[in-house]
Amino acid sequence: MKFRLEHIPQVPMEPFIIPVDSPEEGLRIATILWDYDLFQLYNHVKPDYTNVTSLTYYDEEENEWLDWTDEDGYYFDDVKD
Repeated sequence: MKFRLEHIPQVPMEPFIIPVDSPEEGLRIATILWDYDLFQLYNHVKPDYTNVTSLTYYDEEENEWLDWTDEDGYYFDDVKD
């Protein structure tokens, strides 16, 4: 299955797209991006921010990228240890 992380560091703008191998890798990279956004906020690089991050997978039957959820319907950032 193909996965990708879509990160919008400041809404509204186009997402920064990162191919990932798994939901776990997506969460690891998303956490780094979120921490970086907070770093910029706390250090006055940006006056504020509204970020959005999602993990998508490519559905061959639908021929489109769809939001990934686990078998219980949770999004990737809800599935933490």
